[in-house]
Amino acid sequence: MSEEQVPTALVDQDVKPRGVLEQSVDGQISLDVGFEPTEDALIHRLKGKEILFTTSRAPVSRNVIESVDSLRLVAKVGTGIDTIDLDAAAENGVTVVYTPGLNALSVAEHALTLLLSVKRNVSIGQQALHNGKWRDEVPNATPVAGTSVGIIGFGNVGTRLAGLLDGFNVDVYAYDPYIHEIDTEITGATLTDLETTLSTPESVIVTAEHTAETRGMIDAEALAMMDDNAVLVNTARGPIVDTDALVDAIRKEKIAGAGLDVFETEPLPSNSPLHDFENVVTTPHIAASSVRARSAIIETLVDCTFTVLDGDRPPERFVAVS
Repeated sequence: MSEEQVPTALVDQDVKPRGVLEQSVDGQISLDVGFEPTEDALIHRLKGKEILFTTSRAPVSRNVIESVDSLRLVAKVGTGIDTIDLDAAAENGVTVVYTPGLNALSVAEHALTLLLSVKRNVSIGQQALHNGKWRDEVPNATPVAGTSVGIIGFGNVGTRLAGLLDGFNVDVYAYDPYIHEIDTEITGATLTDLETTLSTPESVIVTAEHTAETRGMIDAEALAMMDDNAVLVNTARGPIVDTDALVDAIRKEKIAGAGLDVFETEPLPSNSPLHDFENVVTTPHIAASSVRARSAIIETLVDCTFTVLDGDRPPERFVAVS
């Protein structure tokens, strides 16, 4: 990278730990931190900057890309790149790098945490204590061990989740039309169709990518296939699950509960009906945010950024648009 001028970067305040980013750029990139996650705010703050370090909060739309002539690189935390207009980036010479797989174990751990929290009545038990009650007023928990779990989307997260579930002696059913049976051999999961993955297990966990194909996949019809005692977990993307259909299914006791880290509208509104259910556990899109995963992601994005600034191509697995 040339020493003539220090490049400038806008940084999403959600890119943390900040100290890892600052240490990794080592003064060789000027960092401007923080912006509102709207197109207008992003365009305003990006003016004159060459780099954007961001999470899924930022709407990196065609309008944003075409309005900022200085932008050369978008460095996206995590696997999902559905918030970036990749076609517009390619057409305007903007490189996009991301970090598929680096946060997979963190997301898998969180999915298992949500499943256990719902099945073991963690939230219900905590609320009971808060209200001065004891265990006789808390319903009995249901097990994860020795049951069956369906995983929708068997990529980096899904395969790691199956590995974690192996210690619980569960039968794993997997639905992913883009993999082969050989991809499930190590985990012992049974690759099957969507209906079987929804209807057979006691729990269903969504780890699929958000695409036009998966948007709204878990709708009223899909939820009706699940057992009345089943729990749904989503750590993928909110729009994969139809919120209204999910609320209706929980309210009518068509499923036993849900663990959700992602939502159709983010942040989740304070008046969302999802807050009204004691058998729904929600977290604010933090599945991928372990210190270890985020540190590795930031270091990788900075390495890719320096590579691009030097006129070279980063490792292929981290390149979405070049």
